[in-house]
Amino acid sequence: MVDFINGFTDPAYACGADCDAAVAATATLLAAARIAKTPVIFSTIVFDPARASSSVWLAKMPAMKCLTPGSKAVQVDRRLTLRDTDILLTKTATSCFTGTDLSTVLVQTGVDTLVIAGATTSGCVRASAVDGCMSGLRVFVPRDCVADRASGPHEASLFDIQAKYGEVIDLDSAIAIAAAGGQ
Repeated sequence: MVDFINGFTDPAYACGADCDAAVAATATLLAAARIAKTPVIFSTIVFDPARASSSVWLAKMPAMKCLTPGSKAVQVDRRLTLRDTDILLTKTATSCFTGTDLSTVLVQTGVDTLVIAGATTSGCVRASAVDGCMSGLRVFVPRDCVADRASGPHEASLFDIQAKYGEVIDLDSAIAIAAAGGQ
């Protein structure tokens, strides 16, 4: 669950967009994963004030300045309900692999397959799909469970993921993978 946080799913934030359909589809996927006891990992982006001024990415995307420690913007969208049994990664880069212990978590839990949902398709979803593939993992991106601020980058990223890094699938296929524990 890549960055389905309020700052991205609530259009009231400068970096937010209407992600309602993708969040609803992801809630369905999440329910199936939890029934199957498939590991669920969320990510959020947090820029602490001491390092925010040196972030090249934040300089390019100043709308993300709202993603500060403890703010509502960095909290997982309540429609997806972060549970105590879920893992929450905090990152300051696009990919969920960069600067986090995601690779260690995946090895410890025996995961070899990723079903990636989240926002934004052209940023953090795509970067995580690329790094997942480069780490030797099977990557699936359910089209219904990802969102972006604009349709052009969204579609181009899905095309690119399908062509090079993983499989772009429908929600029913994603549910089947999650229900099978990634098998």
